[in-house]
Amino acid sequence: MRPNPFSPITIKWTIYPAKPDQDKEEEDGIKMVEIGRTNSLRVVKEVEFGLYLDGEDLGEILMPKRYMPKGCKPDDVIEVFLYLDSEDRLVATSEKPYAEVGDFACMKVVDVAEVGAFLDWGLPKDLLVPFREQKEKMSKGKEYVVFVYLDNSERIAASSRLDRFLSKEPPSFEEGEEVELLICEETDMGYKAIINGDQGGVLYSNEVFQKLKIGEKTRGFIKKIRDDGKVDLSLQKAGAEKVDELSEKILSALKEQGGFLYVTDKSLPKVINTLFGCSKKTYKKAIGGLYKKRLITIEDKGIRLCEKSE
Repeated sequence: MRPNPFSPITIKWTIYPAKPDQDKEEEDGIKMVEIGRTNSLRVVKEVEFGLYLDGEDLGEILMPKRYMPKGCKPDDVIEVFLYLDSEDRLVATSEKPYAEVGDFACMKVVDVAEVGAFLDWGLPKDLLVPFREQKEKMSKGKEYVVFVYLDNSERIAASSRLDRFLSKEPPSFEEGEEVELLICEETDMGYKAIINGDQGGVLYSNEVFQKLKIGEKTRGFIKKIRDDGKVDLSLQKAGAEKVDELSEKILSALKEQGGFLYVTDKSLPKVINTLFGCSKKTYKKAIGGLYKKRLITIEDKGIRLCEKSE
């Protein structure tokens, strides 16, 4: 009699306080098979209902037939995501979720039930956010930034209590360093953002000259690291680098518009921000520099590209 391929298994899990540190594993030349993450696993055998993969300490893991890569055969190494299905059976899939264990991401609530809210994360089984892990009560149809983790009941879950999962290590950034930001919350001061998927920082509203959306990913810069370890952020480069980048953008816009733009240093800040995504002060500094280099002329109704710049 063939054993049930979906027999329940018992595995010990731990909650990741932040993204797992794999330095020790890399030093030892060992890469553990991880639930809730993408793994490269060897195909052990093919059966009528799918493939069995070598899950090392987790034993052989079934990949159902509907997820099998075309032409896959025993001894091939394939990339799979491991998770528990709707009946808490460990399975492998070739489908990719929107986020893995240890990741921050923005997801949409597709249902709310007695146990919590369920998020669409790109897999058939929706991702649960227990009520105790909701910073605010979640509503169906809305999007929230969450952290994906393994709970103590052997399940992949998510939390919107983001501060618990941000790194507590002292920031190692350099002022002016370019970073990737995930906008996670709007406050009276401005916006909270997650830096490089690891640490938190703040963008102050009086320095943000564009509309930001919760869950948006954008480029940013480290403005200042305070004595208490908190990080101030900016969407623009500081000083001369910022002006140089803007100057290139202005020259490109002039060339695209036939050498003339109906915007000057006296234009409304909103107009300048819409066109170039910067403050009026930065724009004035940029066109002043272009004028001194004789690359543009400043007229009553706009700025004009000098012939030598065309």
